[in-house]
Amino acid sequence: MNGKNRSQIRTGLCVDIIQKQDQRSGKTTRGIVRDILTRSPTHPHGIKVRLVSGQVGRVSLIIPCEPEKE
Repeated sequence: MNGKNRSQIRTGLCVDIIQKQDQRSGKTTRGIVRDILTRSPTHPHGIKVRLVSGQVGRVSLIIPCEPEKE
């Protein structure tokens, strides 16, 4: 699933994001969603989120994740 619809994104999902500084290269960062920052229901470049790690970017892909083992 792509990350253009806010209704598909929830806290705790595993996603790939593209950070602002990586937009030209297309480099993605994988993480768990902590906050959804975009308020509109859709966005053509992806919904902006903050990851648990604190990184902010637009969702490029929603991926199935293994739960982290403690």
